[in-house]
Amino acid sequence: MEVKIQYHFSAKIWQHNAPGGWHFTSVPNFISKEIRENLKWQEEGWGRMKAIAEIGSKRWETAIWFDTKRNTYILPIKAEIRKKLNLTTNDMIHLTIWV
Repeated sequence: MEVKIQYHFSAKIWQHNAPGGWHFTSVPNFISKEIRENLKWQEEGWGRMKAIAEIGSKRWETAIWFDTKRNTYILPIKAEIRKKLNLTTNDMIHLTIWV
């Protein structure tokens, strides 16, 4: 069994400004810095790192990406998850990620 590091945080949902843009949340800078300093070796192409995310009762396999413009990792929030939890842009969410 692979051991993963768990992080809890709160953040707002935001939408990328492209037409039909994906919805994301930004991992707080201090958490992103810790992940990057200790786990960057796990990154795949484009700063992608496999992760598990959980909001409320919904948990799913996903990835976080390092966004060089924001200097933080971003986590996509799938439409399926947003629909099941009735989440929209600018909602403050409490979540857990494992990387």
